Amino acid sequence: MDHQGGHYLNKAAVLSPLGAARMCQLFMGCSIMALVSHGAGFSDSYGVYCMFTWCFCFAVTLVVFALDVTRLHSCMPISWDNFTVAFAMLATLMYVTATVVYPVYFLESECPAEGCDVWGYRIAVTACSGLCCFPYGAEVILTRAKPGAVVGYMATVSGLLKVVQGFVACIIFGALANDEGYAEYVATQYCVVVYSLCFTLTVAAVALTVSGRTAALPFPFDRVVVVYTFFAVILYLSTALVWPIFSFDEKYGASARPEDCPRGACAWDSKLVVAVFTNVNMILYFVDLVYSQRIRFVSQSVV
Repeated sequence: MDHQGGHYLNKAAVLSPLGAARMCQLFMGCSIMALVSHGAGFSDSYGVYCMFTWCFCFAVTLVVFALDVTRLHSCMPISWDNFTVAFAMLATLMYVTATVVYPVYFLESECPAEGCDVWGYRIAVTACSGLCCFPYGAEVILTRAKPGAVVGYMATVSGLLKVVQGFVACIIFGALANDEGYAEYVATQYCVVVYSLCFTLTVAAVALTVSGRTAALPFPFDRVVVVYTFFAVILYLSTALVWPIFSFDEKYGASARPEDCPRGACAWDSKLVVAVFTNVNMILYFVDLVYSQRIRFVSQSVV
């Protein structure tokens, strides 16, 4: 018991739907790492990403669970609720990506040269990784904003979209790393500047919210975020038009995928990934803008 008469340990962190979701995350994450280390294996940059995802999410989840059980999160100089929901959203996205990437590059239709045992381990890893998406997604659902509830910004649709926008930008950067052809034209360099600028501001907004420093800012944080989101929509709209022209038009590039393009290291594939996820992020920023305006309209109407 503490000096205020409360318990040192938080039973609700274990005996609640949220606690159950986190324990499932830990169990599945531990199982995946054991399977990969014991027999499934990984290699190359794609395998490293998958292994990093599983290890990183397990480690952070373990820390979150331990701090929640011991109530030590109150000593952390951050906004705990904003941090946990933002991490749960990020972990969900990372797990979904790893679940798609790992079987594409490591799970063949037939037994690999290493033997059928390795093939079985890789199937198990893929299945466990896919299943682990659900408890992380469940945590997002359990902690997101409910009608009439007072929650942190990251628990709102706009806050969750910020995490998704940043993650999609990381996918774009990963594709750009496999294609240095964007340096040939000023237009494609402009696109990279847009991706970098929007990503930096989005990460800054998330970091300020998680750190709990938004109230100390000399300007209204919510209004600045809405204005930034508006300009992000405009900027991404311009890149959605410019990038395909300078990547797939016959004057500047190849309109069709080259036949001799190697799998996993094809510049044309990388350009296509950038084009697709540019449009995805443009839609995400637009939805974010619409939702933010709707919230402001509702709040003003109530007042």
